Amino acid sequence: MLHGFSKPRGTRFRVITLGFGVALAIFIISVLIGVITHTTPLAFVHSLASKEIHFAIGLSLVTSVISTIWCIVVAVPAAYSLARGNFRGKSLLNAILDMPLALPPLVAGVGLLILFGTTAFGSELAKVGLAFVFTPKGIVLAQFFVNVPFMFRIMRSTFQGINPRYEYVAQTLGCTEAQTFWRVTMPMSKNGLMAGSIITWCRGIGEFGAALMVAGATRMKTETLPILLYLNMSCGELPLAIAAATILIIISLVSLFIFEKFGGAARVF
Repeated sequence: MLHGFSKPRGTRFRVITLGFGVALAIFIISVLIGVITHTTPLAFVHSLASKEIHFAIGLSLVTSVISTIWCIVVAVPAAYSLARGNFRGKSLLNAILDMPLALPPLVAGVGLLILFGTTAFGSELAKVGLAFVFTPKGIVLAQFFVNVPFMFRIMRSTFQGINPRYEYVAQTLGCTEAQTFWRVTMPMSKNGLMAGSIITWCRGIGEFGAALMVAGATRMKTETLPILLYLNMSCGELPLAIAAATILIIISLVSLFIFEKFGGAARVF
């Protein structure tokens, strides 16, 4: 410690700024508690026994896992190329890949509906069994389109945080670029991959707007947890709606905890 310098003391400004953070935390907690406590434990347990909520949970899990896998498959190589490469048009390509983050999900859903529902491209895919409109496949498509930028950004940040000297050393020892990627880069980016997978999966389960536009809201067919929440709130079935909301809150809290634990330096922004 340097002589003549004392540890900075708390100031009124710091207390005021901390007060904003505490107030915001109280507001968020109040909203979540309001949802969870709006029903009784008995009504919640009874709702969990519903076949409709079982179907919604199953469909949400299946579609979110599939879309997350596709996000990993596509976003990881794209993020690596943009983290390591320098080429003309890189900034434009980055902006395009980030664009779904700025689009309202409903607009993304309309675009997907037009592309896969009204064009020759969508018709040809439907002929070979890849019909996305008003089917569970459309839910996967919507989740992928909306959430792949999150995986892309997290992995790009992760790759940028890895010193490329490790890759250069591996290549001087005889590894090819592909071998270096799998044996050196990917093991060093496991925390970012874990964080990106968790947050992408969580957002996939909660996706509503784009999925609604592409797959519709049909009970026991395209009914994910957010769709179940929407349908039952619309017709006044509050116990089922609150049960779905509570499940989504629990999933979000657990996912956020895992994301913060394994995220390290990998962040969306």
